[in-house]
Amino acid sequence: MATVSRLRFLPSLVRWRRGVRLALQSQALAMIVPGVSQVDNNSDFLGKRPHRQHPGILQLPRVKLPHALTDAAQLLLRQNSVPNMEQQVQTLTNHLWSRHVPVEPEELQRRAEDLEKKLGSADSSQSEEKLRGAVLHALCRTTYHWQKLSYNEGLSLVYMAARLDGGFAAVSRAFHEIRTRIPEFQPQTLMDFGSGTGSVTWAAHSTWGQSLREYMCVDSSAAMLHLAERLLKGGSESGEPYVPGVFFRQFLPVSPKVQFDVVVSAFSLSELPSKADRTEVIQTLWRKTSHFLILIENGTKAGHRLLMDARDLVLKGKEKSPLDPRPGFVFAPCPHELPCPQLTASKPLACSFSQAYHPIPFSWNKKSKEEKFSLVILARGSPKEAHCWPRITQPVLKRPRHVHCHLCCPDGHVQHAVITARRHGRDLYRCARVSSWGDLLPVLTPSELPSSPAQDSPES
Repeated sequence: MATVSRLRFLPSLVRWRRGVRLALQSQALAMIVPGVSQVDNNSDFLGKRPHRQHPGILQLPRVKLPHALTDAAQLLLRQNSVPNMEQQVQTLTNHLWSRHVPVEPEELQRRAEDLEKKLGSADSSQSEEKLRGAVLHALCRTTYHWQKLSYNEGLSLVYMAARLDGGFAAVSRAFHEIRTRIPEFQPQTLMDFGSGTGSVTWAAHSTWGQSLREYMCVDSSAAMLHLAERLLKGGSESGEPYVPGVFFRQFLPVSPKVQFDVVVSAFSLSELPSKADRTEVIQTLWRKTSHFLILIENGTKAGHRLLMDARDLVLKGKEKSPLDPRPGFVFAPCPHELPCPQLTASKPLACSFSQAYHPIPFSWNKKSKEEKFSLVILARGSPKEAHCWPRITQPVLKRPRHVHCHLCCPDGHVQHAVITARRHGRDLYRCARVSSWGDLLPVLTPSELPSSPAQDSPES
């Protein structure tokens, strides 16, 4: 009977121990953030608005493509029968997501020399020809084989089916941040480098259609440009375009004399064959920028590194724009211009964000999706904000009576803040609880938060 009583008592004991452990963990986590972090009340940022509408909230509701664009895309796929479309879409999606930058010749030479020393010391009796063959075999096995994608008519249709809606969602999120933070900004001209199927044009028209009068779409693929033009015309070869003032060209204009209010490169830097090409394109795009340069790539380590390289290139080249001497600064997402703490951590992570969207309702594509992307928005002039709030860089974890926020702060460090009403005040706690991944948190002294010893978010 005693044994039976113990067995009956065991579940209660397990629950009690689990409750004690969770309470201790919560108490320990609450100690991570000292009481010095307070909501930024100096600027009266809330006014009479509720916490759920504090100005740091930049989240965009689930994005849906314009009906005209959805109808045109569906019509084009019905008119052009592509075999195994669903399989081709999945294959292209996987390929684009796993894309890495090509290995530079200098790096390849260094790897070859290291392999030659390693293999030569392991077997000094082999001939030079055999050693060279072993080095070549090892290089082929361990080096990423980058290939330029050639978008013909068929592959362009596959790309449209795979990426039109996700690309539209990511760019819409970037435009939304500019419009939310600077509602008085009304651009008149836009240039899209690597325009593809034209999702940037549609997103810009949905955001600023009342002011934009000229769109310049640049893409090296004539098939892509033709497809983008047909989408604007409802899927037909003729007719009035849905968005007026759109021009197409295959080559990037390099003259700095003509600038555009907004310049965008979405998922295009990763398609350039070398670092030299990327440098030249980024410098040209910055010279063409009058107000905002928006760069977007996949939310992977490779995509994030590309953007950080571009960010540093623009920031360090401030004095190299004689026709437009206005300096550049990071508008989003970084609250600083220091090295990215995500890349300098012991376990580097991609700084990425997520945007929910309704996909084009193809037969294989009916569930709501999330677009994971990295971005950087660079602007000319000087920041207008008197304060700089930290950015929430991971999903916010809401727990009973406390909230976990991972923050990129103005001092260039990543902080893991566990915010409670008792320690940090009701205002900051409520602001944190209604904030989301990608929002700004209205914290007055984030630099006084302790650095997190380790990142605990998995990398894709």
